[in-house]
Amino acid sequence: MKNVVIDRRNYLPSRTLGWLSVWEGPVRLFRCACLELPWLNNEAQKSCVPAGEYPLILEYSPSFKTDLWELKLVPGRSECKIHAANFPHELRGCIAPGMVHADLDKDGKMDLASSKKARLLFHEAMGKDKQAQLVIKGNGRDVLKKGMNGT
Repeated sequence: MKNVVIDRRNYLPSRTLGWLSVWEGPVRLFRCACLELPWLNNEAQKSCVPAGEYPLILEYSPSFKTDLWELKLVPGRSECKIHAANFPHELRGCIAPGMVHADLDKDGKMDLASSKKARLLFHEAMGKDKQAQLVIKGNGRDVLKKGMNGT
């Protein structure tokens, strides 16, 4: 089973930027940029998911009309997927892969370029697997605490 690692690097008021890697044992098969919503105490549809470990399952998404990897067992959340998106407003708690962080709309904030290509390459790196393990590494503040959504 492959391991997917998200290393969150920049926590900004409007977004979270990081890097997504696919590993098979000690071998890194793929690496790309990623974009998430900001950390807002795990508020559904407004926050990135808490840092931690989650099962990933490949499932058909009726909304996207394709197979997508979905995070399972996220406290207080459902339907958290890895799908293409260039801007935070295209996300509702999901994770978007992209080839590079770039200011696409020239607003001074980093977005995500070539997200569809990165999603295809991510799926290619995952091969025929239908399950994987996701580890999200954060800064220690993006964890669930008592009273937050999901606790």
